[in-house]
Amino acid sequence: MGMLVEGNWKDVWYDTGKTEGKFVRKDSQFRNWVTADGSPGPTGDGGYEAEPNRYHLYVSYACPWAHRTLIFRRLKNLEGMIGLSIVDYHMGRNGWEFRDREGGTADALHGFDTLWQVYAKARPSYVGRVTVPVLWDKETGTIVSNESSEIIRMFNSAFDHLDGVRADLDFYPEHLRGEIDAINDPIYDHVNNGVYKCGFATSQEAYEEAYDALFGMLDQLEDRLTMRRYLSGKDLTEADWRLFTTLVRFDPVYVGHFKCNRKRIADYPALSGYMRELYQMPGIADTVNLTHIKRHYYGSHESVNPTGIVPKGPDLDYDAPHGRDHL
Repeated sequence: MGMLVEGNWKDVWYDTGKTEGKFVRKDSQFRNWVTADGSPGPTGDGGYEAEPNRYHLYVSYACPWAHRTLIFRRLKNLEGMIGLSIVDYHMGRNGWEFRDREGGTADALHGFDTLWQVYAKARPSYVGRVTVPVLWDKETGTIVSNESSEIIRMFNSAFDHLDGVRADLDFYPEHLRGEIDAINDPIYDHVNNGVYKCGFATSQEAYEEAYDALFGMLDQLEDRLTMRRYLSGKDLTEADWRLFTTLVRFDPVYVGHFKCNRKRIADYPALSGYMRELYQMPGIADTVNLTHIKRHYYGSHESVNPTGIVPKGPDLDYDAPHGRDHL
């Protein structure tokens, strides 16, 4: 995971020496919005109108943040109007690269070899990490957003007026927004990003602090989901999909690779059933690529797994009965 400095690629890892061994994630820098009429969104400028075949999505099957956008693209039936390029599972010295193999694709828009070239084309002066997802505007030739939490909200509603879009599905309904925002924040801090704070920590103290916060939050979520079908009760919302992409990676990757090993998700009856229920919803299993997930994490993070050996296990059955129907 290198970074781009004014058009020049630098192969540099995260500097945790300045943060007492803690992994600190930087905020995304492209924060514009696609809206139904091109008016300004909550952050950034307007001018990006929801139109069919205008936008292109760059993702990694391995990345939980990018996975959110794949799910919303599928659920809202946007696949026919938003193009897709998928980076290779291996992230080496050149960062995310395009290789047309095992589910990855070429760069369908520009024919670039690397994702950092997409960033450099959008903003030659860009300084920062080159991450997925990326939502590209073909009309203006730039990146609209590289912030997953905002891209899924664009997908949730901005295109609803267009033919074929599932406007009947609203994962951020107005009457639940306060509750959704309130649960998103601690889940992001302690779970979604918490696994990274465990895995990329370079001091025992930083690791244990993140570890305790992670499992404290998972215990709270287990209690919540023992009594509720979904995080907000009977309604399936964006909060559930944001949590799902971490849960589905937890046992195959985070338990071993990131040392998040107090419990597996399989050891939580409510959380594991909840994860399986979401996985079994129509179209979702197709967005989960465990080959990319395992090969990326174990093969790309040399500072965490220097040998690059990818474990054969664990045995997983995401199609087992979820047992959530009574809630």
